[in-house]
Amino acid sequence: MDMPIEMQHQAMGYDRTATMFSPDGHLLQVEYAEKTVRLGSNSIGIACKDGVVFVADKRIKDRLFSSESMSKIHEVDEHIIAATAGILSDARILMERAQLISQQHKVTYDTEIEVESVVRELANIKQYFTQFGGVRPFGVSIMVGGITNKIPKLYVSDVTGNYFSFKASAIGENDEKIKEALRKDYHEDMTIDDAVKMSLKIFKELLGKNFDISRFEVGYIKNDEKKITKIYEDSLKKYIK
Repeated sequence: MDMPIEMQHQAMGYDRTATMFSPDGHLLQVEYAEKTVRLGSNSIGIACKDGVVFVADKRIKDRLFSSESMSKIHEVDEHIIAATAGILSDARILMERAQLISQQHKVTYDTEIEVESVVRELANIKQYFTQFGGVRPFGVSIMVGGITNKIPKLYVSDVTGNYFSFKASAIGENDEKIKEALRKDYHEDMTIDDAVKMSLKIFKELLGKNFDISRFEVGYIKNDEKKITKIYEDSLKKYIK
């Protein structure tokens, strides 16, 4: 019986390092990292007419956890937030790097760093870890949003080190199903409130009986404010019909 292609690659050692291409042009360690991301909890990011907003599923099932310690929405700077999907420890390292990049820019140039500059630096770091032996790719996708010149910006960087700009996107498990719903319901005149309602509606349809408002957190930045606002549990109930 013929061995499946992926098993052949493993048997021949093409997945032993991130720097070795398989005969059909794949970097298997990178593809394994992408699979890890798709096991992560979901986050939705939307660039609205009045700001940028993230809605994240913390996926907390154990009531012994302190929900505040499981935040999925990170503050990079006063005008930049980020959400991650994948290996949390990998995400923490990259988030700390993003904060450092932002603060170094502010000290050096006495001005705020642009949102794209942050995501580009993170993408460069992730790409670097696909080029050298003795390291593994970061098993995390990062969604970065913020305000540049009072215009909301949203970017997503994958495990390969690519990044793209979006009007709305999702990362984590079932990201393609969520993107299909976003393509159907998103419109450019959405406000932050509209986006939160739509996102929670998508999660409710996706999770069914497992939907619980306590699983979610929301973070947003308005165009005319340099301030991150977060919403949890009881304050989110008004967005659920």
